[in-house]
Amino acid sequence: MLMRKLTRAALATTGVVALLVGAASAQDKVKVTFLFDNAPSTVAMAEALAAAFEAKHPNIDIETESRPGGADGDNLIKTRLATGEMSDVFLYNAGSLFQAINPVQNLVDVTDEAFQANVIDSFKATVTGTDGRVYGAPIGTAMGGGMLYNIPIYKELGLSVPKSWAEFMANNEKIKAAGKTAVIQTFGETWTSQLFVLGDFYNVQAAVPTFAADYTAGKAKYASTPAAMKGFERQEEVFKAGYLNEDFAAATFPDGVTKIATGEGAHYPMLSFAVSNIKELAPEHINDVGFFAIPGDDAASNGLTTWMPAGLYIPKTTKHEAEAKEFVAFVASIEGCDVQTQSAGATGPYLVKDCKLPADVPPVVSDLLPYFQEGGHSAPALEYLSPIKGPALEQITVEVGSGIRSAADGAALYDEDVKKQAQQLGLPGW
Repeated sequence: MLMRKLTRAALATTGVVALLVGAASAQDKVKVTFLFDNAPSTVAMAEALAAAFEAKHPNIDIETESRPGGADGDNLIKTRLATGEMSDVFLYNAGSLFQAINPVQNLVDVTDEAFQANVIDSFKATVTGTDGRVYGAPIGTAMGGGMLYNIPIYKELGLSVPKSWAEFMANNEKIKAAGKTAVIQTFGETWTSQLFVLGDFYNVQAAVPTFAADYTAGKAKYASTPAAMKGFERQEEVFKAGYLNEDFAAATFPDGVTKIATGEGAHYPMLSFAVSNIKELAPEHINDVGFFAIPGDDAASNGLTTWMPAGLYIPKTTKHEAEAKEFVAFVASIEGCDVQTQSAGATGPYLVKDCKLPADVPPVVSDLLPYFQEGGHSAPALEYLSPIKGPALEQITVEVGSGIRSAADGAALYDEDVKKQAQQLGLPGW
């Protein structure tokens, strides 16, 4: 009887000890919060990175949270930074939008972290503050801003990839004559409306090599620079020609991705990262979508406007700086690249040294890579050459692309929007 009681007491004690050990382990685990945009491909990539990192670091728990894209997301990022409520790690744009969140004041300096040895210098330049220090690391791949196109429609109608704007519009006319939607627009998510303007910058720079510097100095304007005006004019031209899908005003980005993949439309002006969304939303059509640069006036000077990957940043308000840096270092590693490829697909070149793409990339990626390779023709988007990007562009391009506002009025209004931002940044010449 006594032995039975002692055994019960021993078991009870063992159970209490186990509970206490478990509680201590849970308490010892550091929670690092991670904020990112809500695009399906980003969510899949972020969740996979968090899981892979946790498997290697059982003492750290990555708590994930998604946010809206576009202007709503920009405002949320700025609000959280201003109120001291930002996540321990967050994903956000590099380039001009990065400058707009006042990195020197708000972000942790990661210039001297060991992982920076893995990061290609061209990316570092896009996350460098006004003090010359580096504040981020890349997540995702470099991208092109151009035209996704439906390969089966092109084959059916005997079309060739256009190298000039005239060839592109001729293709659209043939597509419309065949009873198909020539150009997909998805103004239900306003950020998607900007590609005719932003993706045309290679052509602007080819015509006016000093535009970025003059624009930053307040000397060049969209409304008074014919080459820069063309992005607005071409968006207006496509609308007036009746090439858009009937639901362009309400359609969303996932709708656009699905339409271009399934052949409900022939062209979708978009960043090439959308290939990962095709993999998510219409995987059986991943090989039915190709990519080309937005054509300019001259086929001989055809080239691509390129976007850098997004950045990972750590706010100065974090209480877990060491653990946040460990997570960022993991993402900016070969292993991190492999996790991203496995979860979201290969969407372009990584800007982390020695990261490789698989041999069997989708057509969008194989079409994109020659622009980046030696002898290719590409130029960074304006937002990487200038700190100025007006926040109202996506609303203005919705209006121009919907026939609500003329191209000339849209360009003039954007110049005013840009002026406000340049003054807020304290740039000379404004």
